[in-house]
Amino acid sequence: MAEAKLFEAALGIEPPWFVRDVAFDVKARTLTITVDFVAGSRFGHPEAAGEHPVHDTGVKRYRHLNFFQHECILEVRVPRVRLPDGSVRQVEPPFAGKLTGFTLLFEALILAFCREMPFRAVSRLTGVSLHRVMSLCERYVDLAVAERDLSGVRELAIDETSRARGHDYVTIAADSARRAVIAVTKERDAKAIERLAAEITAHGGDPEAIESLSIDMSPAFIKGVAAHLPNAQVTFDKFHVIAHASHALDLTRRAEQKRDPALKGLRWTLLKDSQALSAAAREDLDGLIGAITTRRTAPAWVYREQLREILNRKQVNVVRLMLKPWCTNVSRSKVEPMKAVARLVRAHLEGICAWAQTRATNGFLEALNGLFQAAKRKARGYGRFSTIRTVIFLIAGKLDFSKINPHMAGQPT
Repeated sequence: MAEAKLFEAALGIEPPWFVRDVAFDVKARTLTITVDFVAGSRFGHPEAAGEHPVHDTGVKRYRHLNFFQHECILEVRVPRVRLPDGSVRQVEPPFAGKLTGFTLLFEALILAFCREMPFRAVSRLTGVSLHRVMSLCERYVDLAVAERDLSGVRELAIDETSRARGHDYVTIAADSARRAVIAVTKERDAKAIERLAAEITAHGGDPEAIESLSIDMSPAFIKGVAAHLPNAQVTFDKFHVIAHASHALDLTRRAEQKRDPALKGLRWTLLKDSQALSAAAREDLDGLIGAITTRRTAPAWVYREQLREILNRKQVNVVRLMLKPWCTNVSRSKVEPMKAVARLVRAHLEGICAWAQTRATNGFLEALNGLFQAAKRKARGYGRFSTIRTVIFLIAGKLDFSKINPHMAGQPT
């Protein structure tokens, strides 16, 4: 009796439930705890108010946290009750999890593991099949996503991340204020924005209430924003603009090094922040800049640095006034790849200038993207969209699982 009371306290089992028996199998390394309910008990059910009489019972098994190194199983006599309309429904014990065969506490453990390591590693560690581990996480993410309140979302950031080799991408939208992902879609075009607007609406938000949006210069995204987020001030992330200029700089270097071998090995020297260069790398860079009249790579680097300096300004009018002559100078130069950047800046001038005022950025999404890609490498890729969606929400959704599982209340989001 004392042993049963001890396990009842440890498991949080309360009347009318009680521990009837405890069996420890040393050879099989299992601890089996038999849970029953008091005869004559009545139980509630979500389909009908009040408490209802037991119709019949059946035995169900639930995996629980290990007892030291031994697997712990709860064998529970689960009742079915007869409702007032004559139908018979099964009662779920209060400690039963959301996936058949687990307790809430065991599910909380698996979710905690899955936030830190690949599903396959969690499967090996817990002895639960990979399919069931993934199903559990998808189930919890779906339930938590359905419970979200997006009524307070006013600032968004949208970016893409790859889920497999090649050009297989998903679009991620995040609440910039909370630094939390709120939507993941397969689409990379205007439909991604349409789905995002629908997601906001479905969870108590208003797409027309979105005030600020940070995106890259994708024409499809721009079209989708105009149609579905009409009041959002669009900011083209400064770092994406600089990335275009850096790419143009590298294209210039690659083309020129075919006839000038001295440029080989300078790629990272040119792409890095000049303030972070070593003394030797800085000397190489100074030598290149000294030949600005004979090498096109040198003016390409100067144009990129000028653009970086302009976008560091904090006055919208100043940025606009400085970008226009920058575009003119680049367009008159002989650096063809950088001319494409000038055309891009002209075409998206107001959104680029908006950076000076909003400072809206996708920088935090880029950082999260690094976490997603690290998780993807550990898992050796994700074959299904639903899997990468689940992983992204586990890592960066800041979902509140405590409403689903009270044992998740103390876990970080």
